[in-house]
Amino acid sequence: MAVPVAAWTRPVERKKPADTAEFLRIVTESPMLRRMPRTPRIPLAPAQERMWHAAAAGYSADWNVARAFRIRGQAVNIPALLAAIDDVMRRHAPLRTCYPATADGPVQVVMDADVARIDVRVVDSFAGELTERIAEFSGRAFDLGTEVPIRARVFRLGARDVVMALVVHHISLDGQSMGPLMRDLVTAYLARASRQAPAWPPLPVDYIDYTLWKHEYLGAYDDPSSRASTQLRYWANNLVGRPIPLELPYDRAGSGYRDAAGALLRVRLDADIHRMLLHRARQSGSSVFMMLQTAFAVAVSAFAKSPDVTVATAVSGRDDPLLADIVGNLADDVLMRVRLDRAADMTELLDQVRRVALAAFANPDTSNPRLLRCLPQDPNHPLFQATLILQRDDAAPPGESIPGGLSVTEVPTGVVRAKHDLEFGLTEHYDHTGAPVGIDGPFLYPMARFDPETAERFAEKFLATVELIASGYTGPIAPLLVSAPRRRARRVRNRPAPGC
Repeated sequence: MAVPVAAWTRPVERKKPADTAEFLRIVTESPMLRRMPRTPRIPLAPAQERMWHAAAAGYSADWNVARAFRIRGQAVNIPALLAAIDDVMRRHAPLRTCYPATADGPVQVVMDADVARIDVRVVDSFAGELTERIAEFSGRAFDLGTEVPIRARVFRLGARDVVMALVVHHISLDGQSMGPLMRDLVTAYLARASRQAPAWPPLPVDYIDYTLWKHEYLGAYDDPSSRASTQLRYWANNLVGRPIPLELPYDRAGSGYRDAAGALLRVRLDADIHRMLLHRARQSGSSVFMMLQTAFAVAVSAFAKSPDVTVATAVSGRDDPLLADIVGNLADDVLMRVRLDRAADMTELLDQVRRVALAAFANPDTSNPRLLRCLPQDPNHPLFQATLILQRDDAAPPGESIPGGLSVTEVPTGVVRAKHDLEFGLTEHYDHTGAPVGIDGPFLYPMARFDPETAERFAEKFLATVELIASGYTGPIAPLLVSAPRRRARRVRNRPAPGC
């Protein structure tokens, strides 16, 4: 996937609230995000708690976020590139934060920018061995208590051709951080190559401001009227009595459950299906995301032979425009419990999923570890086994230039980690006029649990259900939970070997 430098240097669009009355209500009832006075102890943000506990249990490497970028087109200035990495770490505090355990729980300790430098090795390599070397580099675990959560390596293929591998632990970075991170890195590189310091505007708030504000906003759990307590009660009431775990048709049930080595299938819905989904979503007062989540619930229900399924999705946590340029982990999972036995037909199921999604998004701040402690279930069973995330990608207007003839292309890292049984990471694509051009992305699954044929069967069931919904189907739900998928066309490409 070619990623033009100009796409990373464009300013982020600031969205205005659609409803002034609603915006004023939120403003008057909520503490405003702002620069916060520092306290001696900086707790974790709610979105960080799951990653910290997973790392403490020995699964730190499962949460490594690895990206590799090939830089070509002119003589690559290696010293400028290394200086740019230092510049970005100085700008974004989560990249130089450790997370030690204390008697009062884990905390954030931000290291001084002059101390928190990383040793970036430059190694000569060639294209044939690159994927294997990047995968090895990306798979090593971080010690979150003592290490900064970032490492980088430069693989030199030639004077005009290098690959930079970046690995950041998920506790310090989410999916929407990659845009500002790479934009700032490119800005710093171009400045350092010209023997200047990067001249970027100061961030209005940083991640520590966000953390302290978030805790102020949520309040204390020992206050029954706080937002934190209210959200926890919602989830505890909503999830009680659900089947745990879902009995999926594992090919190797009970073996290697904690092995996150994964494989992926590439799936795609074409522009026609995308347009039809948009049309039906508008008719039903819904969204493409809710259409896809409905199909996902049907597929999971059919796969598990259960009319009561709980799936997950992610919330970005970036509703405030002050957070648009922050690098850090603001995203978290929310759960969606769908009762297919309470919907007589597809119209009722779409309406149920819409209501469930809106309620979930209204209660996004209860961390998984805390919720697990409050539910009457075996803590060895996860809160969810299946997740679907949808992002939107808008094409850049034509004619944008790349500064200095620099070409930046994202390349495969050779790393696939499937932390859950069934994972879709889908992206909606729109052209520069705003017209839909398709939906695609990977379906990930753990190789310790599923054979490729089983995974493909699930992906086909999901895609066939999406097409059925897009076509306007309003009939009963029950037949969809037992029937095999009908393929309109081949839409799944099997990738049994790791690589993304």
